[in-house]
Parts: sequence; C-alpha cells; structure tokens
Amino acid sequence: MASKLTTIIATIDRATLRLGRSIALLNVAMVIAMCMVVLLRYAFNNSSIVLQESVMYIHAIIFMLCMGYTLKSDEHVRVDIIYQKLSEKQKACINLFGSLVLLFPLLIFISWFSAPYIKSTWAIFEVSQEAAGLPYVYLLKSLIIAMTATLGLQGAAEVLRNIEIIMNPPKDMTQPQTDTHQGQI
Repeated sequence: MASKLTTIIATIDRATLRLGRSIALLNVAMVIAMCMVVLLRYAFNNSSIVLQESVMYIHAIIFMLCMGYTLKSDEHVRVDIIYQKLSEKQKACINLFGSLVLLFPLLIFISWFSAPYIKSTWAIFEVSQEAAGLPYVYLLKSLIIAMTATLGLQGAAEVLRNIEIIMNPPKDMTQPQTDTHQGQI
C-alpha cells in the first residue's frame, strides 16, 4: 500500500514540477513584453493594446497555473512562528487539517461559483473590450478552472503525503526540530 501511495504522490509531484517549471519560463517572455510596452510608450510615444494585454495574459497564466507548483515547493504563505518548531508528524497533521478544512473547500467554492461565469464567457466567446485587443478573454477566464484542477491535484498529493507521514513517520523525523544555530551570529 505504501509503495502505491508513494508512486501516486511521485507521479503528481513530477507533473506539477514539469508544469511549474515550464510555465515559469513565461516570466522571461513577460519581462520582454513589458519592456517593449515601456519602450514603445516612452521612447516612441506609441502603444500596442495587444502587447499590453499579452503581458496581462502571461501574468495570469503564470499566477493561476503555478499555484500547485508553489504548494509543492512549500512556498505558500504560512505563519511560521510555531510551525517551524514542530516535529514532522505534527507538521503533517497541521498540513492535513489545512488542506481538508481550508484548501479543498476553497477550491470547491471557487469552482462552483466560477462555473456559470466561465460558461457565459464561452457562450459568447468573449473578447477584449478594447477594439484592438486580444479576442481570447474566454480562454483567460478559463484559467480559473485550470487553477482549481492543478491546485486540487497537488493538494491531493499533499494530503496523501501527510497521511503517509502521520501513519509512518520516519524514525529521524519524530522529534521536534531545534535550531542548531541558536545563539550564533
């Protein structure tokens, strides 16, 4: 059972890491596009709505689709005052509670209430309000569902990982962690 669980967790983690690292490369494109927007505006007194909106689209793609990657990397927001001093098993209990009581209900809420919104934008193939804007607003808004799917999948891997830690804590991880650099400058 444990090896099957480990395989499932590893598979989800690999997919999340691949997606996150691939999407993260869009940061370069976003920076280049933003520099071009600024250059056009201030050096040539010109602007491009398509270029400006593409920066917004790229930012949305990065932000929405890398949430699972952030969770996998343990880089999400957490109040770390007490958490850092806990044992791995205690951390796993807190993480499990957070996933089941906070993360999944939030994802269900977002999915439930955004579905009609996304359906309506697809019904009319919503386009930009700007005359020269990008005609893919319906795709941009669909990132909401993609975000809940990718974050939910990684959240499931985290739940399984925490259950595994709680049920079978590694021998060297059962004691609370202590700061080995305490008192040093």
